[in-house]
Amino acid sequence: MGQSGRSRHQKRARAQAKLSNLEAYATQPHSFVFTRGRTGRSVRQLSLDVRRVMEPLTATRLQVRKKNTLKDCVAVAGPLGVTHFLILSKTDSSIYLLMRLPGGPTLTFQINKYTLVRDVVSSLRRHRMHEQQFTHPPLLVLNSFGPHGMHVKLMATMFQNLFPSINVHKVNLNTIRRCLLINYNPDSKELDFRHYSIKVVPVGASRGMKKLLQEKFPNMSRLQDISELLATGAGLSDSEAEPDGEHNITELPQAVAGRGNMRAQQSAVRLTEIGPRMTLQLIKIQEGVGEGSVLFHSFVHKTEEELQAMLAAKEEKLQLKAQRQEQQAQNVQRKLEQRAAHKKKSLAGMKRPRAGADGDSDAEDPGVPLEAEGPSRRWQEEEEEEDEAEYFRQAVGEEPDEDMFPRAKRRRLAGPPGKKQVKEPRPRGRGQGTGQRLPKPQGRPRGAPAKLGHRRGGQGQGQGRLSRRGP
Repeated sequence: MGQSGRSRHQKRARAQAKLSNLEAYATQPHSFVFTRGRTGRSVRQLSLDVRRVMEPLTATRLQVRKKNTLKDCVAVAGPLGVTHFLILSKTDSSIYLLMRLPGGPTLTFQINKYTLVRDVVSSLRRHRMHEQQFTHPPLLVLNSFGPHGMHVKLMATMFQNLFPSINVHKVNLNTIRRCLLINYNPDSKELDFRHYSIKVVPVGASRGMKKLLQEKFPNMSRLQDISELLATGAGLSDSEAEPDGEHNITELPQAVAGRGNMRAQQSAVRLTEIGPRMTLQLIKIQEGVGEGSVLFHSFVHKTEEELQAMLAAKEEKLQLKAQRQEQQAQNVQRKLEQRAAHKKKSLAGMKRPRAGADGDSDAEDPGVPLEAEGPSRRWQEEEEEEDEAEYFRQAVGEEPDEDMFPRAKRRRLAGPPGKKQVKEPRPRGRGQGTGQRLPKPQGRPRGAPAKLGHRRGGQGQGQGRLSRRGP
């Protein structure tokens, strides 16, 4: 009973934990990273690297085809819980990055410089990058986003909303494996985009002790005793010892994964860049999905009168659009009513009895076949064709063809309705309708000369073979 009770309790607890995790995952921001237009191989690879930075809260295997429009992406963003779009495009002069919410606003950045992940990693002597680092979102660090204007504040808010918020009192340090640094330069008005991996190592130990704490055991074949490694660090290169100082040494509030990283102990936090790098510059901020009014522009500045004129023109355009939509709705309703009235009228006409059924009208129903109208009707049609056939004999002087007046022939054979049909006498024997048998032809008289005839299948025309018929 105790084990079954604990098992039921464990299943219930697991189900509740799974449900809470799903709810928490749904509340976190999600993103789409893709390219638009002809961008080239390097820009496509840059989009994949940016998608790598946004993992795991992004569509890793997203494929956008040429026929897909931005409205298609917006349509699927709601059911999938996508909150941000990062769109890369390329023109003849520069490359642009659009960051936007499904409902706006849209921030357009110009990418002045960029470096791919493979180029950053190839320039490092030792890089630290593994798959476990991408199971959790990176730690966002914003620098120099001070009171430089509303557009700077909006940029900072947009970057903060790209990643889930962190509760410093409940956060697990083992989930922070990466760091995303965005630095704003007020003089050049540019943004520096950097991506780092985080490693925590204990401090206060010798180089030899740090080497022993690593997973890869050092080579001690040339040492006489292990004390030589711990005391002097013999056999270790100078590149393995990284300088630590007050800028990166801190006391851990909780234990961190790694050998020697204990709670309330001094440890050093080291950052290694893993890419990509980008240098961005804000171009404009626009309302809506790229179709609204421009809130901020770095190169175009408008006066208050021009802004009011633009707002009035936009309001008038929206009013005209609403009027057209209302008129279209009225036209659709009117057509539906006309169709319903026409259908009702057609059904009433189909249910109304025919006028010729009671004998009140002489008009014929074209839908009734001749066989259903009785023998009198057929006899009239045949008599009319007989008159036409007689007119043809008098006018042409010849008998008409059989298929020219078929009803006239049928009338001659059948006779008038109500009378017994008289069959035409069938010719007998070899006569042509005379009713008399012709005499049988006699054979060749005895002693008559033989007859020359062509044999079927002969060798040529005019050549035959003599054949003699017997008596």
